[in-house]
Amino acid sequence: MSYDEVEIEDMEWNEELQAYTYPCPCGDLFQITKEDLKLGEEIARCPSCSLYITVVYNIEDFLADSDQNRRNKGLQPSKQQSSVLSSHGSEYIVTSVNWLGCPDMWSA
Repeated sequence: MSYDEVEIEDMEWNEELQAYTYPCPCGDLFQITKEDLKLGEEIARCPSCSLYITVVYNIEDFLADSDQNRRNKGLQPSKQQSSVLSSHGSEYIVTSVNWLGCPDMWSA
């Protein structure tokens, strides 16, 4: 069970850690990165104890920020990544599309 629910606006951006932080009762800081938030993660963990908090935020805020940064750099905005797992006998083929739309294929 989560120790608490905390709004992202109540957390601080820590430049050194490159993470949003919030004080933990043990004296350390709960931490969650922008990359975690972009992936839909909502749990910020304390590295010094077993406590964690649930971060309340709007994922679109982080996805829109990421897309705007790519546009500023002249890159294409991100697209939803999709994966396909298909079976051919005992062989499995996984296909995914990266943000540029180029297929990546692996077979096992």
